[in-house]
Amino acid sequence: MDTYARYPLELVRGRDVWVWDSHGRRYLDCVAGIAVNALGHSDGALRRALARQLGRLQHVSNLYRIPEQEQLAALIRARSCFDRVFFCNSGAEANEAAIKLARKHGHQVRGIAQPLILTAQASFHGRTLAAVTATGQPKYHQGFEPMVQGFRYFPYNDIAAFEALLTTCEASGPQVAAVLLEPLQGEGGVIPGDPAFFARVRELCDAHQVLLIFDEVQIGVGRSGQLWGYQQLGVEPDAITLAKGLGGGFPIGALAVKAQADHFRPGDHASTFGGNPMACRAGLTVLEQIERRDLLPHVQRMGTQLQQQLAALVARHPAQLEGVRGWGLLQGLVLRAESGLSAPELVKAALAEGLLLVPAGPSVVRFVPPLVIQPRHLRRAVASLERALRTLVD
Repeated sequence: MDTYARYPLELVRGRDVWVWDSHGRRYLDCVAGIAVNALGHSDGALRRALARQLGRLQHVSNLYRIPEQEQLAALIRARSCFDRVFFCNSGAEANEAAIKLARKHGHQVRGIAQPLILTAQASFHGRTLAAVTATGQPKYHQGFEPMVQGFRYFPYNDIAAFEALLTTCEASGPQVAAVLLEPLQGEGGVIPGDPAFFARVRELCDAHQVLLIFDEVQIGVGRSGQLWGYQQLGVEPDAITLAKGLGGGFPIGALAVKAQADHFRPGDHASTFGGNPMACRAGLTVLEQIERRDLLPHVQRMGTQLQQQLAALVARHPAQLEGVRGWGLLQGLVLRAESGLSAPELVKAALAEGLLLVPAGPSVVRFVPPLVIQPRHLRRAVASLERALRTLVD
């Protein structure tokens, strides 16, 4: 079906941070399947692990215990502040699970007949009907009305606006079940969370017995330079949603929760494919390789270098570029509105220079390369981007 505005490019193979098209041309991949291929393309450890798993067992359903699932849940628990995990197939599904959990919390803990969930403007939480309603961008709602009831929106990082909305919603008694936030807004323009804002949200959620849920589908699993995005903010949520990088290219999603936030009982939620042996073997391999290769400090170093190189690019082209922002290996290059350039236009020009990038809205170019990228690749990427920029402005 015609649901994607694709680039005129057919990718047929990849290795490390490189991909090749059907004509044999090589591209430096700073998209990584949109923050998915954490270990790069055709990673040896992941290939071997999945081949071995396929030789044993690929799927049995959640009617039975799955050792790989229990091992992955235990590893997430050991490396985070969470106690229990539900596995599914994608970020949207993980957020759907979180939304259901929030509603049950509203009913059981707060006694709310019609629970509300507060989310941020410019957020992105997925394409299913409830997840897209949670997404605070009206352009994603158009054509799919009526949207799911029970969501209210406020400006991201705005403490006063959040407090005002919460006060209004709670004026006549308990109404709010949860707050759903990205620690860093990715699709909304690569906007990092303000630690002071998140600290205040945590304080107010505690005071009102409201769940605080972080959508870490894009920023989680090492991309920020910490294993989890919440560690960048110094604030522990009650639950997080994961996907993208967790499987390194194999589809998997997860909802991880603290014990006191786990209101699900048998029959409340399910997923046929969720947490099957293949997906969990992929997740185990990614987390183990992040640790074994010491990738977190590497991501911090590469993120700093990328940010510095992009800042130098901004200094060389101040009429077109405004700045750079992000964490680790999720960086956004912000274009000046008055330049007349758009992010999709610059991404297309970079493609002609052998560089894959992705927009984050109309005026931000997003870098989300594999976590294994090296300094020489970053230098090449920024040089290619500068050539692309010059083709548009010279």
